[in-house]
Amino acid sequence: MAHSGINVIFLGHNFSRLLTGLWTTVQIVAIAIVIGLILGVLLGILRTFHNRFLRLILRLYLEFFRIIPTPVLLFLFYYILPKQINMQIPGQQIATLVFALWTAAEMSDIVRGALISVPKHQRESGLAIGLSRMQLYRYILIPQAFTLELPATINLITRIIKTTSLLMLISVMDVINIGQQIIEANNQHYPTGVFWVYGIIFLMYFLIDYPLSWWANRLERKNLDNTND
Repeated sequence: MAHSGINVIFLGHNFSRLLTGLWTTVQIVAIAIVIGLILGVLLGILRTFHNRFLRLILRLYLEFFRIIPTPVLLFLFYYILPKQINMQIPGQQIATLVFALWTAAEMSDIVRGALISVPKHQRESGLAIGLSRMQLYRYILIPQAFTLELPATINLITRIIKTTSLLMLISVMDVINIGQQIIEANNQHYPTGVFWVYGIIFLMYFLIDYPLSWWANRLERKNLDNTND
């Protein structure tokens, strides 16, 4: 009886419901990352241009998503803005939008940092052979910046995945929200079920995040070794 709480996982359709919630989380993260990375790369490139007004606007955009906590962003986009424009937007779409904009903001800083880290003589060599600005970015700066920014990009993705645990705040039926429903529905008969439900959820997040974290650390060590050589 001491371990009877595990039964709550396999009671009825509970386990399949958790998998469905995990799939919802994965969908939101995947779409947000694709949109955010594409937009973030473009914004990061623009932040290296010598246009003070443009750089100021993009800097403010970055700081907005860095300073305001994610729960506040979710509440702002889900509860406040739809009322102001008189629209009802599903929580899953709001979550995707918020995480995409946040990803783009953080990615823009990663890309900017990688681009300005490319040795100055590489830029000068490209200009010396007559490359245009577009060609300079396409053939020299972006390819070299890619290896520099990849570890930070992977770490950003792991942060986004972990932060999806806040989706229950806007009633998205993600794995955390479904897990909480299972716990509340079975708490009387399975009081220790909470440990098993959240244990399974922890395992799900771990299996997704750990390989990405391991990959990022390996790339960082590889870049460091190449720098030392």
